[in-house]
Amino acid sequence: MLDFQKIERAAATLEGRFRHTELIHSPYYSARLATPLYFKCENLQRTGSFKIRGAYNFLASQSAEDLRRGVITASAGNHAQGVALSAALLGCTCTVVMPESTPLAKELATVGYGAQVVIHGSSFDEAAEKALALAQKKGLLYVPAFDDPLIMAGQGTVGLEIVHALPDVETVVVPIGGGGLISGIATAVKTLCPTAKVVGVEAKSAACASKARQKGQPVDLHSACSLADGIAMKRIGAQTFPVIEELVDEIVTVQEEDIAMAIVNLMEKGKMVVEGAGAVGLAAMLYTDKSVHQGLTVCVLSGGNLDVQTMSRVVERGMLAEGRYLKLRLEMADVPGSLAALSGLLSQLGANIFQISHDRHNALLPLGEAEVRLELETRGPKHIGEILQQLEEGCYRPDVFS
Repeated sequence: MLDFQKIERAAATLEGRFRHTELIHSPYYSARLATPLYFKCENLQRTGSFKIRGAYNFLASQSAEDLRRGVITASAGNHAQGVALSAALLGCTCTVVMPESTPLAKELATVGYGAQVVIHGSSFDEAAEKALALAQKKGLLYVPAFDDPLIMAGQGTVGLEIVHALPDVETVVVPIGGGGLISGIATAVKTLCPTAKVVGVEAKSAACASKARQKGQPVDLHSACSLADGIAMKRIGAQTFPVIEELVDEIVTVQEEDIAMAIVNLMEKGKMVVEGAGAVGLAAMLYTDKSVHQGLTVCVLSGGNLDVQTMSRVVERGMLAEGRYLKLRLEMADVPGSLAALSGLLSQLGANIFQISHDRHNALLPLGEAEVRLELETRGPKHIGEILQQLEEGCYRPDVFS
């Protein structure tokens, strides 16, 4: 069972080995949200996320005999890297089972920390089943991802650092996946600053904590898929949920478009690369009607492991959601100069063409017409409206798609 003393012991265990990550005040977001806002930057932690805290605390608390057997875990990313590095620092072998959907960059990063990677299953659940089977077969020590007091205590050191740096903190906004991070942070914050509000944020498409709170107990979601893959869990932890029920004041959900926009916003305004799971807190503050931020607020950026391929897709989606990226098709006369005329019109309107395709062989088109598909960079929703109006007036009959 988690208690504050376990978090204090975890802090002593971690001291000098990992970063006390920066607590950065943001003048831009403070002004935009009309409240003092700080970011707790676990995206700058070793391995790129908070997960190293719980993983190291768990392994450092085991006997030398258990560590000699070797350790195993299942993860699609951040937990894998945290366990791999912790095992390397403690001198034990490590195996990580990763689902087939794991991005290559995360697989290579895990291997780079010295772990042996086994690819198995189409989901985290299938990878976890494989890891547990291998642990039993080979006598390996299984490292849970979140549902363990030692893991929760390690993550709770984030909360200790927040309150020690900002004793007057009034609101702490934390991502929720399996519940390890928020249960640890809530325990630390509520112990040291009982009047502070702790708000959890999860992806609406993977809202296992909200569902559990509604039902009064952990339940399985039918599916859990999100841009915020680090918190896309089908079921909240059996040990984390009671802590969440007792100490977390509010749980808010955010849409996928909100997450994408928050990632892009953090790149442009915050000058930081933050993964989907780390961006949900800011998404809740910027794009929902909930009063998430009240008084002196800390938003936990839980990780920054965003691979390049995912980043490009997320940026495109975020720009689409913000009205800064327009995808459309239109029909026009298939005569010399028509494409040049269209390009000239878009240039006059200040739209930048990212991509264009021209097809005159579509059997569904009227004879003598061609289909054009365009991807445009725009300046926002108002600009998009102006572009579409001018295209309509030019008899192009634009059809917007995403």
